[in-house]
Amino acid sequence: MSPCIDSRAFRRALGNFATGVTVITAATPDGQKVGVTANSFNSVSLDPALVLWSIDKRSTSYEVFRRASHYAVNVLAADQIDVSNQFARPRDDKFESIAYEAGQGGAPLLADCAARFQCEMHQQLDGGDHWILIGKVVAFDDLGRSPLLYHQGAYSMVLPHTRMTQKSEGQPPSSDFQGRLSHNLYYLMTQAVRSYQSSYQPRQLSTGLRTSEARMLMVLENDAGLCMGGLLREVAMPVREIEQAVDILKRKGLVADCAERYLLTAAGVEQAEALWRIAGEQQDKVFSAFSAEQIETFKHMLKAVIAQG
Repeated sequence: MSPCIDSRAFRRALGNFATGVTVITAATPDGQKVGVTANSFNSVSLDPALVLWSIDKRSTSYEVFRRASHYAVNVLAADQIDVSNQFARPRDDKFESIAYEAGQGGAPLLADCAARFQCEMHQQLDGGDHWILIGKVVAFDDLGRSPLLYHQGAYSMVLPHTRMTQKSEGQPPSSDFQGRLSHNLYYLMTQAVRSYQSSYQPRQLSTGLRTSEARMLMVLENDAGLCMGGLLREVAMPVREIEQAVDILKRKGLVADCAERYLLTAAGVEQAEALWRIAGEQQDKVFSAFSAEQIETFKHMLKAVIAQG
């Protein structure tokens, strides 16, 4: 990379572009199969139907992709974080306990995805420290499931975006559809989350921490001494991003590791307290108009809904 470009800062800036999450799979004629988690997937052309993704030239999986006649792009659904993490981490058998079927060229097609694209190898381009692999789509499945998203180093999911407009005098009444929406609990919950975040997230980011870093500090504040497995359970982030966030927090003197567990330093505790103050102030501001009994009922309902997931 050019000496004037900080590679870590560049990667963090790229993280502001929200993407989907895919697992790209392929197999050789002799049955050797690979799968890698990637968010570099993109469309190239509609006619012919071409897509692309990129793989690190140092990847041990590249040789299989080079030899394979086809690859499959498995676009992960929102509930497939564990699948993403499994294919992102080095392990002897990444397909262990993963449901899949063989597609064209033997490329594994994962179950329960949002969409799947079976691609014939079309062209390989040199892209700096990555190979860019262009595939010709020969078959696809549109399974219609909500996709898993990736933004600022953390997993996310789709929330509806509604443009808020002020009602003017003489405006016609809401349509029947809008009337039904006003009684739909899922719609109301997603809009409530968006409204809550609109003023909360900028305050959190004003601390100089990314969403992923703030989330880690707040989790460690409550569960000090978490190992990597514990962090994976508590934060919606890929292993690679947890490792990167830990590295950044360690450089800032906010986190230290001890016997493969991560602990807050004194400065980290102070920063975590500041984050919890921001969270508390936002909560008090939003819910100040409600009684303690109403808030307890609301918490009970939320926990009950979460437990059903």
